Amino acid sequence: MIDITQYSPSTDLLSERVIAVTGAGSGIGRTLALTYAQYGATVILMGRTTSKLEAVYDKIEQQGLPQAAILPIDFATATERDYQNIASSIDAHFGRLDGLVNNAALLGERTSIGNYSLNSWQQVMTVNVTAPFLLVKTLLPLLHKSESGAIIFTGSSVGIKGRAYWGAYAASKAANENLMQTLADEQEGVSALRVNSINPGATRTPMRAAAYPAEDPNTVKPAEDLIPLYLYLMGQDSAGINGQQFKG
Repeated sequence: MIDITQYSPSTDLLSERVIAVTGAGSGIGRTLALTYAQYGATVILMGRTTSKLEAVYDKIEQQGLPQAAILPIDFATATERDYQNIASSIDAHFGRLDGLVNNAALLGERTSIGNYSLNSWQQVMTVNVTAPFLLVKTLLPLLHKSESGAIIFTGSSVGIKGRAYWGAYAASKAANENLMQTLADEQEGVSALRVNSINPGATRTPMRAAAYPAEDPNTVKPAEDLIPLYLYLMGQDSAGINGQQFKG
């Protein structure tokens, strides 16, 4: 296993690769989209707020990087047909998909299970669990066309051990982890596709600020600190690594 603190990716690590990133408009997703483009990837920006995706697209353009693509989608309300349309669009424009980062997520209510509303629970489960499932289900044929496909799930420590007042978010991240493991086991020895997850830990994002409003953001690591790990698992250097969770 590589020591990620010593990892130094080549500048063309992701050259000519097509990578979809969900939640690409802000936080970790935005940082990943920009970085993947800097390492040569054509990035498909996915998320709910078109204006945020356009801002990331423009920044990629300004830097003279491979032209990105925008596929807006509201994971809270999307139908299975919407996911099928996304797969059809990617197929029509690129013919394959080399990577997928399931990063978009909802925090939900920070309250006890006894006070948790059904509506909030269902929304969190839809965005955090059903959406990654449907994305993987519909995009698998395109990922199988890649010579070295990779899927990265974004996990959480509360998905490994639940904690009070994390409700649906903790349950959804536990489900995500199991989904990753199940999918990885199904791909083992069958395809070149590898599936892993990253637990970012405490990271300076809008979601973190919402969960800990009294916290000084300067005491929390920036999303940029996670980049080596996300690059490693998306690039060819991690070939053969499958079904594992990594801690950021």
